[in-house]
Amino acid sequence: MDWARIEVEAVVADYLKMLSLELAGQAYSKAAHRRVLLEKLNGRSAGSVEFKHCNISAVLINLGCPYIRGYQPRANYQRLLYEVVEQQVVRSSAMDSLALAAAQQPAVPPEIIDFSKVETEPPAKRHSVSEASPHYARTPIKRDYLAIESRNLSLGQAGEEFVFRYEQWRLVHMGKSELADRVEHVSQTKGDGLGYDILSFDANGRERFIEVKTTAFGKETPFFISQNELHFSRDAGTDFTLCRLFEFRQTPHLFSLKGALDQHCGLDPVTYRASFS
Repeated sequence: MDWARIEVEAVVADYLKMLSLELAGQAYSKAAHRRVLLEKLNGRSAGSVEFKHCNISAVLINLGCPYIRGYQPRANYQRLLYEVVEQQVVRSSAMDSLALAAAQQPAVPPEIIDFSKVETEPPAKRHSVSEASPHYARTPIKRDYLAIESRNLSLGQAGEEFVFRYEQWRLVHMGKSELADRVEHVSQTKGDGLGYDILSFDANGRERFIEVKTTAFGKETPFFISQNELHFSRDAGTDFTLCRLFEFRQTPHLFSLKGALDQHCGLDPVTYRASFS
């Protein structure tokens, strides 16, 4: 059964309330929100609401906004949902202020000694299929918060320092202390513009060129790359690794993309906004 507009408006409003609480660092219960929400809907199941929440996450990414951790984006949404999310985000001055503050907040490297649980699998690149939802132009609402966060120098530098220490830990853990001593934070020692941030090594001593992209938001948050970084990833081939740090302020995790970036991500040809859908 199709969702009525009044139902869509209710579920979007509830999602944005939870997102605002999350951005503000305030505790909330997803289960409690869902129980109250279900009373407003036309016999919907908890599973259908969960699916709609994941659709909303995908819409928000498309609009350049953060999404709620735990509601992994599902891109097969309908135009009505897109329109309602767009309208409610435009009207929410609180959401605008909180998302902007989160994108611009300074960061410091977290004090992690044991890196053994930091790395995770990357998102799978989803290719277009016949049943996919129609594509809607990416039109950021008021501001593209994800682009703003990508220019947060404090966050970027903290992420690079984190990966620098992680690479040293990884090599020491492999019994390669002499290589760990040679890991270099080249964006600091040689400057930006090389196409990578960290010079590291594999177990055999082969150089690894690591570009670091950091977000405080979720795993599937798109990231931004320069033309120089894209070209370098192609030229360096399997010696190049993009290290994506996510949920950096809570419990930092990372995944790695090895080789040319366009084999892993869809790239906006104007901005090189890399996403997994």
